[in-house]
Amino acid sequence: MKPRAGSGPIVLGLTGSIGMGKSATAALFAKRGVPVHDADAAVHALYGPGGAAAAAIGAAFPGVLDAEGGVDRTRLRAAVLDAPDRMAALEQIVHPLVRAASTDFLARHADAPLVVLDIPLLYETSGEGRCDAVAVVSAPPEVQRARVLARPGMTEAAFTAILAKQMPDAEKRARADFIIDTSRGFPAAEAEVARIVAQLTEGRAPPHPPNG
Repeated sequence: MKPRAGSGPIVLGLTGSIGMGKSATAALFAKRGVPVHDADAAVHALYGPGGAAAAAIGAAFPGVLDAEGGVDRTRLRAAVLDAPDRMAALEQIVHPLVRAASTDFLARHADAPLVVLDIPLLYETSGEGRCDAVAVVSAPPEVQRARVLARPGMTEAAFTAILAKQMPDAEKRARADFIIDTSRGFPAAEAEVARIVAQLTEGRAPPHPPNG
């Protein structure tokens, strides 16, 4: 955890690779009253009809908007598939808007002792620079694979392609301040979240080695 400067809430970045249980873990923080900003939900709102990103994406990628003026994610995915320049163009549109949404979230919760930024690609986008500490949600590879391949429409090829775009779990774990292992069951994950909240807001919990 990096030294803090100034006032405002402690900002905990929450991240994890596909199938690790990050969304369920974010809900555990929210259950404890910690404000959570969901980057995926922010993107969903930006892509919707009238969303701040929809018109710009439609102009950059003709044919990807649906009848209501929102972004059709299937069409957009096809438009940027295997095209790094197009993906970069999309990121230039979306990333500043997502960051602005998170900045607004932090301003709205300036009096909270702790907030969570739930960002799937936190390390991949250097988002950890905005956080005081980072918690990585993790699970053994075999558990991750089983969870992901159980999803409707998921294939081995798609799973492999997604993993190729994400930082390896081992590297995320090595860089994390906290690790939440979701393979040990819901009560264990809930207890770990409680311990992290206590340590960050009250200083009551003992230090926890990231790889412990």
